[in-house]
Amino acid sequence: MQPTPRCLVLFGVVVALSVPWVLAFGAWWETGVALPLTALLALGIDAALAPARRQVAVEASVPELVPIGSTARLSVFVTARRNVGGGRCSVLCEVSGPLLPPALVDLDLADRGEGIAEWPLRARRRGEGRLERVWLRWTGPLGLIAVHGRYDIGQAIAVTPDVGAVRAMALKFSQYDAFFGQKQMRQQGEGSEFRALREYVPGLDHRRIDWKQSAKHRRLMTKEFLTERNQQVVFAIDCGHLMSEPLDGVPRLDHAINAALQMGYVSLRYGDRVGVFSFDSRVRGYARPIGNVANFALVQREMARLQYRHEESNYTLGLMDLMGRLDRRSLIVVMTDFVDTVTAELMMDNLQRLAARHLLLFVALRDRGLATLAAARPDSFEGLARSVFAQDFTAEREVVVQRLRRLGVQCVQTEPDRLGPELVNRYLEIKRREVL
Repeated sequence: MQPTPRCLVLFGVVVALSVPWVLAFGAWWETGVALPLTALLALGIDAALAPARRQVAVEASVPELVPIGSTARLSVFVTARRNVGGGRCSVLCEVSGPLLPPALVDLDLADRGEGIAEWPLRARRRGEGRLERVWLRWTGPLGLIAVHGRYDIGQAIAVTPDVGAVRAMALKFSQYDAFFGQKQMRQQGEGSEFRALREYVPGLDHRRIDWKQSAKHRRLMTKEFLTERNQQVVFAIDCGHLMSEPLDGVPRLDHAINAALQMGYVSLRYGDRVGVFSFDSRVRGYARPIGNVANFALVQREMARLQYRHEESNYTLGLMDLMGRLDRRSLIVVMTDFVDTVTAELMMDNLQRLAARHLLLFVALRDRGLATLAAARPDSFEGLARSVFAQDFTAEREVVVQRLRRLGVQCVQTEPDRLGPELVNRYLEIKRREVL
């Protein structure tokens, strides 16, 4: 137990009143002495009515998983078995690992001696965190005495990639379940496999008109094709130091993983095969492309194993190793980052070699903070310097993206919260146009 600030203020006021009273009215010194005794009596009553440590119980509701970039609910239920007159209770959770520390929460135990504290639990990075212990500080009904309690929890909390967006994507595509069951169905589309002839009607692509068959049937006939399936989609994810830097509070690598999971799920639902390749200064892992949406858990587990590295990315070693592993033309989604044209020069050389045999989709994240600095009106020389540097970085990134497009590489450069839908839309466009 220890005195609270309210107790110190009370005794300060009592001393300030009793000492002058005794000095001024010596005959009535008993009244001056009664004030401190009354304060001590109030302190003793408050200490007696405050719940003891053994009479306060704590129950924590800890989530098993915390999706990176999202939140999970952490709850602590506090019960005081002996609580006369109520009091205030402060709750603080001590966490470790990649979890962000929750804020201090105040509870009012006046109502039946119970209270519940809740926090939105967030994480900086993927990994394993722990709720180590819960700290409590409660007072008696007068608020003069504070009691501290420590309650060890020691429960592990896994920080995983965010699959909430994937679940939302699954709901959007649920109407296509019939197309991807156990029995294969022939889905009409703009592929290269011939399906049938039909009479031309306004609105159909006139480039599909078969003029020989039209002359034979004496009316315009157009071709129908089937959508191609069982194509390969490989995510080449850079795990180097640039991808470990945070963007909007989450490492770039985790933004890339969350978006790759969304596109990977849609690719599996459309009958394609999905693989994962990771590299930094050397090759870190390769999972061969697999099909069937039931194997999405394997893709998710492979991406969850990607670690943050603090090494420079070796594009020559990584991308050339990937090219040697692929035995058929594939859609390769390269998820990386660069600073300027100098650091991107070697990357572009290797992407050009890879684009000669495969279809490349280059993915980079746009920094809102950098764009804000570049567009801000400077009000000082320091602000002017920041604005100029930001404009130079932004211009150099655009130069790299334009050069990649001229090499035949498709590029996606967008904000982190829009990356997943942008990738899915680009994949669907590639399937529709039959570019692969």
